Amino acid sequence: MSADPTQVLAFETDCHIFSGCGFPGPGLHSFLFEPLWGEAGLTSVYFNKPMLLALLGSIIIVAFFWAAFAKPKLVPGKLQMVGEAGYDFVRRGIVYETLGKKEGEKYVPFMVSLFFFVWILNVWSIVPVAQFPVTSIIAYPAILALSVYVVWLPLTFKRHGFIGGLKNLTGYDKSLGGVLPLVMVIEFFSNVLVRPFTHAVRLFANMFAGHTLLLLFTIASWYLLNGIGIAYAGVSFVMVIVMTAFELFIQAVQAYVFVLLACSYIQGAVAEHH
Repeated sequence: MSADPTQVLAFETDCHIFSGCGFPGPGLHSFLFEPLWGEAGLTSVYFNKPMLLALLGSIIIVAFFWAAFAKPKLVPGKLQMVGEAGYDFVRRGIVYETLGKKEGEKYVPFMVSLFFFVWILNVWSIVPVAQFPVTSIIAYPAILALSVYVVWLPLTFKRHGFIGGLKNLTGYDKSLGGVLPLVMVIEFFSNVLVRPFTHAVRLFANMFAGHTLLLLFTIASWYLLNGIGIAYAGVSFVMVIVMTAFELFIQAVQAYVFVLLACSYIQGAVAEHH
């Protein structure tokens, strides 16, 4: 095994069972990438594979919707039809259902952008050559959750004023009596600090775990490909196919959940406080 913890490969190609090589299981090194250019470091400027995939994802989304809607037709072509279906799914299935048509219309472009960006960052996991979900690196879900945070938190105070906004964030309800101060502290901590954290971690943790499982079975398939272990390698390879199909479903679900939660937060910001 290589001693370099930032290797791109998750395993050595000459490592098999019965060859004196221990199982090279995936770990944190599987999520670290050497810079494509520049020098890695907290204060250094560099560009690595996840950054490239995030950039390509952005370009693909913009190019797709530009091609689909640059010259819209009354009778849509195939590309426009797919674009309209995706846009309408987010608009009607998530935004309108959560915020209502009147209140939600202004947030549709933001939510559509979020949905497809999260989805394509997830789906890189099963794309040949790329084979890495960008959202399995916590920085990306954190920035996406922050973008939602800077929308709903100021919106809360804009809609209700300073005092009304604080009541909204703290769950103020005078009928709670003596426990009201405790409830307000818990609600404020939950809404202002915990909410954006869990919003990011939910996406990150699911994609991190899914990619780890895919790596585990993929590495196992290669590792067992020696002698009698070939029979077990076949079983492991079947699991790779099953997990890939399952991941394809989870990737879409996580994009849906991320946007659904974003809409629910905004809905809470615009809701009348009683």
